[in-house]
Amino acid sequence: MADTRELEESAVEGEEFDDPTVVDDEFDRLFGIVADGVVGAAGGLVGTALMTVVLLIGESFGVFTRASFATVTEMVGLEGLFPPVTAGYVLFVLAGMFPWPLLFASLKDYLPGARDPVHGLYFGTALWTGFVFAFYDGYAGLALAGYLFVTLVAHWVYGIGLGAVFEYLSTRPDTLV
Repeated sequence: MADTRELEESAVEGEEFDDPTVVDDEFDRLFGIVADGVVGAAGGLVGTALMTVVLLIGESFGVFTRASFATVTEMVGLEGLFPPVTAGYVLFVLAGMFPWPLLFASLKDYLPGARDPVHGLYFGTALWTGFVFAFYDGYAGLALAGYLFVTLVAHWVYGIGLGAVFEYLSTRPDTLV
């Protein structure tokens, strides 16, 4: 009897390496985290690109200025090291690609709506409340109303773009990834 038991135990121990259906949970979790990070960065890049287009349209109407990006450079203490508007825009894009999508991924299930683009619309509205004060450049009257409108629409576009990429990449079949 003892010999049979030893064979069964050794077979159980060896099955881990012989059975291709055994899943390495730790690797899957790490891969999932990295994959989610790539999805978030892609969604953030798409959203930020769309948002930039809306802000440039606003600039053509005189209700937004690229010089506002220099504010970001000043906030992080990089003025004098790099061109302020360029450095501010690069930091703006990086923020749109990394921390905001991570926050969106964490909160999207708690936001109103049934789909990710709708969640993104609400998320963009929440982000707008900080942006509108941080990038304010002394607008008044109709210019202020235009600034508020253009920046709100830009944040809606960002949120919808971010949510659309999340939804698209999360519903793709595994064979296409």
